[in-house]
Amino acid sequence: MTKRTSAKYKIDRRMGENIWGRPKSPVNKREYGPGQHGQRRKQKLSDFGIQLRAKQKLKGYYGDLTEKQFRRIFGEAERVKGDTGENLIGLLERRLDAVVYRAKFVPTVFAARQFVNHGHVTVNGKRVNIPSYRVKEGDVIAVRDKSKQLAVVLEAVQLPERDTPDYLEVDHSKMTATFVRTPQLGDVPYPVMMEPNLVVEFYAKN
Repeated sequence: MTKRTSAKYKIDRRMGENIWGRPKSPVNKREYGPGQHGQRRKQKLSDFGIQLRAKQKLKGYYGDLTEKQFRRIFGEAERVKGDTGENLIGLLERRLDAVVYRAKFVPTVFAARQFVNHGHVTVNGKRVNIPSYRVKEGDVIAVRDKSKQLAVVLEAVQLPERDTPDYLEVDHSKMTATFVRTPQLGDVPYPVMMEPNLVVEFYAKN
């Protein structure tokens, strides 16, 4: 198992939730956390613990985001007018790797980052290989012609466990997706409950 996959499953077990809704998640079989002390009785979380967990869950969902990257995105969400939690979700969903994942061009958010990094994706006809690239409303994201028959793409399109959200217009016959609008929390098809309001509280105190 790769380090990337191993880390992905560890996040699931630490949170005690199948945060990507994947059928292979070990949480489906084992509800205790990872490591030798994982089976100890769970202690009641403090307010800080609940807020930290909400932050780690949201950050972990988007793949290999570092704390520094996540904090920077949060800082932007704070500066924009409106609800900081909703702004945070909107900024995360505008990342190119998130859009590639939502459009079902790849099976996992981890694969999305790699897919973009390796130059398989274009935005408005130009190749972009930066996963954190921020798409705008009306942008057309496409899989490059020579990448459309890759096994990872063919597998993703067939996945039954997730649908494409309505803030994207996706055409799998052409492997294109148009980013229609910036979503709010209620629009995003998270398999588990995300609580950006707790993330706002966490950063307000720390």
